[in-house]
Amino acid sequence: MSHQTGIHATSDLRQFLVKARQGAVRMVKIVIRSEQLVLGAYREVSQSWDQDYDSCVLPMLDGLEPCYILYRLDSQNQLGYEWLFISWSPDQSPEDVCFQGYLRHLSSSSCPAPLTTAEQQLHQIKITEDKVARDERRRVATISGQAKTEISVESKNPTLQGLAFPLQEEAKHALQQLKLKRINYIQLRLDTERETIELVHTSPTETKDLPSRIPTDTPRYHLFLYKHAHQGQALEAVVFIYSMPGYSCSIKERMLYSSCKNRLLDEVERDYHIEIAKKMEIDSGECLTEDFLYEEVYPKQHALKQAFTKPKGPTGKRGNKRLIRGAGENGDES
Repeated sequence: MSHQTGIHATSDLRQFLVKARQGAVRMVKIVIRSEQLVLGAYREVSQSWDQDYDSCVLPMLDGLEPCYILYRLDSQNQLGYEWLFISWSPDQSPEDVCFQGYLRHLSSSSCPAPLTTAEQQLHQIKITEDKVARDERRRVATISGQAKTEISVESKNPTLQGLAFPLQEEAKHALQQLKLKRINYIQLRLDTERETIELVHTSPTETKDLPSRIPTDTPRYHLFLYKHAHQGQALEAVVFIYSMPGYSCSIKERMLYSSCKNRLLDEVERDYHIEIAKKMEIDSGECLTEDFLYEEVYPKQHALKQAFTKPKGPTGKRGNKRLIRGAGENGDES
């Protein structure tokens, strides 16, 4: 028996530990003196291990002297009795090594290993996904029960396509105004408590103003009437922008905004007859320049692939070409 710094146990301590294995000793206190591990004190078995614990261990803890405690349990394995090893340092509280502290240690040891930040986020996303799916199933079941609608096998969706938060009245009116081109910009947000899509504002917006319309701390939906020139013609196109400022938003917000997006777009195009020329997702407004929007609406065509070219033969002198004649073509009579 030796300490990791090279400090060894005295012969007396080694002989005592051999004797302690026989079962009569409940607790052994070991201290370091003169750079050796020596026997500080011991206690014999009196009652069960849990009843003996506090009376044997706590009196051995000196507020000024570190020590090691070997405490014998009543359980056994193939080597004999099992022992508990306690390393005591004076800067720790005695309550940490009392019997209740040992039980807390056992409880924490049985818990799963701590998760990394990424693992915690994935775990939370899984929980949120499950909750979103359950809430949507309940919502669909309630609506179906109220309307008493018969759904055929062909009309059932095999998977959940996303949440459908209803549009608030002001948001509906804004979409109608955008359809009539009386406004050119709409910003929407999710009210996660009321489970609705709310209008934020419809401030007149030019392309140069778009970056300042994108919040840096919360997600939003944006619809923008993009006025531009293409091939010499003045044109207009509605673009949909989903802004999600990275991990500054909660996992719940990221999940809800992502789940509601497709249903919102379906409603805008189907019920309000607004054609969305481009749908994009960004994490900041810095990229929303005139050139960026133009290239998103009119992506550059890929260059046509070159026609197959017969590979050239080996370089160097190949000699004169030879003409191969058929029989009788060389003027000889057969």
